[in-house]
Amino acid sequence: MTKHPYNSTVLEKPMLEDYQDGDFFLSSPNQTLLGKGSLLTVPGNEEKENQMEDLANRVAATLERAKRLGQDNPIVTGAIPFDYKKPANLHVPETIHSTVRVQEYGPSRTVETGSVPTYQIKSVPEPAQYKEGVEEGLVQIASGHLDKIVLARSLQLTSLVSVNINELLHNLARQNTKGYTFAVDLGEQEDSSVCTKTLIGASPELLVSRTGLHVVANPLAGSRPRSDDPVEDQRRSKELLSSSKDLHEHAVVVEAVAEALRPFFKKMEVPKSPSVISTETMWHLSTEVKGELADPETSSLELAIALHPTPAVCGSPFERARESILEIEPFDRGYFTGMVGWCDANGDGEWIVTIRCAEVEEKALRLFAGAGVVGESKPEEELAETSAKFQTMLRAMGIDTELSK
Repeated sequence: MTKHPYNSTVLEKPMLEDYQDGDFFLSSPNQTLLGKGSLLTVPGNEEKENQMEDLANRVAATLERAKRLGQDNPIVTGAIPFDYKKPANLHVPETIHSTVRVQEYGPSRTVETGSVPTYQIKSVPEPAQYKEGVEEGLVQIASGHLDKIVLARSLQLTSLVSVNINELLHNLARQNTKGYTFAVDLGEQEDSSVCTKTLIGASPELLVSRTGLHVVANPLAGSRPRSDDPVEDQRRSKELLSSSKDLHEHAVVVEAVAEALRPFFKKMEVPKSPSVISTETMWHLSTEVKGELADPETSSLELAIALHPTPAVCGSPFERARESILEIEPFDRGYFTGMVGWCDANGDGEWIVTIRCAEVEEKALRLFAGAGVVGESKPEEELAETSAKFQTMLRAMGIDTELSK
């Protein structure tokens, strides 16, 4: 590997074959990035309560240091948590390779080998408690305190054998070719000098990308689970596109995204109505917001910070929704509903909403899924939606998806 091959192309074999625990991996519909090692770490700022406040400046300073160390166009990679009060996990890799498009990854390894470990599974919160949380969200919406809130739950899985991260990442990439498959090393944990934690997932949602002056954001909100029956599957897709509840939920998100990006643009395109896109497990309402930057110095990270978190993963109004989430959800989201991605020294980059994901630590995983709650929401339906969203990770693990319900 060369010192800074950001624009190199590797075609000899799928880049995923070179992935090792601790690397940064991001596969998108347009390209795949593989970062190895850590040349520099973006420092936190203990004097700031809001860690997002000067993050772009700290990243820019770190990239300048990397230039002085010999990288022509260095790149920062990593993950940013949901809670803006918590520090980001961002690094300049020692080396980074890229391909211009996603490569074929072959058949699912879990299914081929049949070596699916046995897991103990615990839902946090339990389904009944989750529905109570949705009811509380509906009370706050009815009172006018909130317009929307996104409430999540987690599945905690433990096994007697270590989780095979390479196998899991391979299966996620193979099963989710239209989305964004990622793995980010989160480093050693405070309670262990040995175990490291990896953030891994396959998100369908692009928060924002920047190429030169061209910017794209692709908010998703409003969804239905897929069906194995082709007729029923298409019926669900059409129902989603005509659902007043889901169209309202989607409109709230698109309006917030456009409002956040408008100050940065001299031109903006916002479609009047959404389209429907699919993953292996879900249908989603989708809108591509496009624009041309007014200031070429505005980086992809600055745009991502301006958007984060969108109502698609938090709610509206933002601060009230965030406070209610902290009160209702009985667990720390960590990096779930944060963002994963990269930004180079020219400001170009790509940031993905961290959903359909899990935190992996030796013999344990913590999976996450959330659902958007608006005035017309029903607790049982929101619970079912989270169960459907767990399937992305569970299928990649070769686990019976009924266990998520």
